[in-house]
Amino acid sequence: MSRTPSIPPADVQERLSRELNVWLCTVRRDGSPHLTPVWFVHLSATFWVGCESRSVKARNVVADPRVSLALENGNAPVVAEGAAHVHRSGFPSPVVEAFARKYDGWDVGRQVGPDGERVLLEIPVRRWLLAGTAQ
Repeated sequence: MSRTPSIPPADVQERLSRELNVWLCTVRRDGSPHLTPVWFVHLSATFWVGCESRSVKARNVVADPRVSLALENGNAPVVAEGAAHVHRSGFPSPVVEAFARKYDGWDVGRQVGPDGERVLLEIPVRRWLLAGTAQ
C-alpha cells in the first residue's frame, strides 16, 4: 500500500470504530503463532487490547512484541502489523473511555479476580498489509 503506514483509508477507519472483534496473532516462545479474537479500540493509529497479565497473549508479547491483527470479514480484509507494549497501570483515560463507549460501559481496567492483574496492550500500526481489499 502506498499511503502512510499508520493511516488506513476512511472506510477502514469507520470499520475499526464499529467492529467489535479483531483477531490478534502473537508469537509463542517456540516461534509458533497464537491466534485469538479480542475486543479492541483503534485510536490515533494504535490498536489497544485489554487482557489478563497471565494470559498467553500477554506473556507472548513480553517475550516477543511482534503481532498481527485482522478484522473478521475475509471478503474485505483488514490486516495490520505492529509491536505491542504492555501497560500494567496508568491506562490512558481516552482509551478507557473509548472501550466504555464501544462496549456498553465495560471498564477495560477492572480487575477480573483477586489474583488477576489487567494489562493493556498498546499496538501502534507499523504497516497495513491489507486495508479492505483482497489482493
